[in-house]
Amino acid sequence: MSCIRLTALTMALMVTSMTTLPGPASAQETPSVSRSLFDGVSLHGWSIENDCDVDVIDGCLRLKAGDGWLRSHHTYRDFELHLEWKALQGANYDAGIYIRAGKDGKPSPKPAYQVNLLQGKEGNIGSLPGAESTGLVKPGEWNAFDLKVVGDAVTLQINGKPAYSVGGLQQRDGYIGLQVEVPKGGQFLLKNIQIKELGYKSLFNGKDLTGWEGEGGETKSCWSVEEGLLVCSGQKGPWLRSVAEYADFDLRLEYRLSTGGNSGVYVRVPKDGNHHRETDKLPPAGFEVQILDDAAPQHLKLKDYQYSASIYDIAGANPRVSRVPGEWNTLEINCHGGRVTTWHNGYQVTDVTSTESPLLALRSVSGFLGLQNHSTVVKFRDIRIGPPIELPAKVAKP
Repeated sequence: MSCIRLTALTMALMVTSMTTLPGPASAQETPSVSRSLFDGVSLHGWSIENDCDVDVIDGCLRLKAGDGWLRSHHTYRDFELHLEWKALQGANYDAGIYIRAGKDGKPSPKPAYQVNLLQGKEGNIGSLPGAESTGLVKPGEWNAFDLKVVGDAVTLQINGKPAYSVGGLQQRDGYIGLQVEVPKGGQFLLKNIQIKELGYKSLFNGKDLTGWEGEGGETKSCWSVEEGLLVCSGQKGPWLRSVAEYADFDLRLEYRLSTGGNSGVYVRVPKDGNHHRETDKLPPAGFEVQILDDAAPQHLKLKDYQYSASIYDIAGANPRVSRVPGEWNTLEINCHGGRVTTWHNGYQVTDVTSTESPLLALRSVSGFLGLQNHSTVVKFRDIRIGPPIELPAKVAKP
């Protein structure tokens, strides 16, 4: 069997707002395009949940064995999702696609909306009245689903034909997931999984440094764009600063380190990049979210806040889930007023407020974004920004 990956679909972006400080700089943001949720060779960007087995065969995701689900690293609010699927069992096949799913629950996530892959009910959402259709699926062949989820509404096309468009979704955001139910429904193949995060804007166009500028030296001395990646060579030179300033937002990116690598993301920093402030007598500062090869011998005896996805000086990442050098990591930074939360490779690793942390209370609530040059090679891709995620209120510790 052969599953050749196709070029990402090009779709128009529906934009919602984040808190961007006024000025012409916001024009440097570009509409986000569809991005792949599956690279055709690995499970990068996904976490296996519960008792199941998923692998990659001939460029396809294979739901191989067990009873559980595959969870996206990021949650999604409004989005357009394209995927293609094929059941390997001739009859009585069953699996599903989860949208706006929670993280808990076993074997399946709760809460969640399940777009069915059950024979005879393909595409239907059983918990959503009106989300059903018949006769659009090609048994034994590849089938394409195009889902659009905006607000409380979901629209589905099956093999390019309208299936339904209904309202009634209660969950505002959640994970995308793939149900693995092989004992009951057999194996499935999936390919060409593409998503467009509606409301997000790209901060890196994959071609040049539009929207960024070097601070403290000649940018080209250490920053370049190579094969669609933003590359820091580690040579002597400046850090990279966004042209625009931001206040409240959700920032998502992927990074890859060299062995022993060290870098960071500056958040809400002033123009000079200051990200340290211990008293109110010192100049204004933002903060840094650390990027590090956690397992390198020279990094084994650091403070907890110095490891990857930690908020430097303020909160250590827990758990530590860094990938080995040479592998891609996902990183998400959510800033909403005085609350900062980070996710690393699909896991929430920090969540701190200015009420809890005197040091965070000393940091600015708006400013520039930055990428650090810390004398090692680091590569970035898929840098995008959207409105802040509305998280449940934190429960005060007794």
